[in-house]
Amino acid sequence: MGLLKTILIILLVYYGFKVLSRLFAPLLVRFVAKKAEEKFGGQFGGFQNPNQQRQQQKQTEGETVIDKMPNENKSSNSKVGEYIDYEEIE
Repeated sequence: MGLLKTILIILLVYYGFKVLSRLFAPLLVRFVAKKAEEKFGGQFGGFQNPNQQRQQQKQTEGETVIDKMPNENKSSNSKVGEYIDYEEIE
């Protein structure tokens, strides 16, 4: 009788888990997708502060805007050699 009871409990837990997973899986997937969207949106500039939005509205088409000046202390390496342009010969 104990073996039959154990098998019945295992089957009940198994089928109960299947039913609950079908009910709650879509909610879990939506929650994970929302969190991923927030994370990636923050990393790639999906959320902009109001100052940046105003600056973008003020810019006209064809206008060049430099937000950050590059460092001027870069020096070229003279030991690299010279550039040679090759052409294919058929």
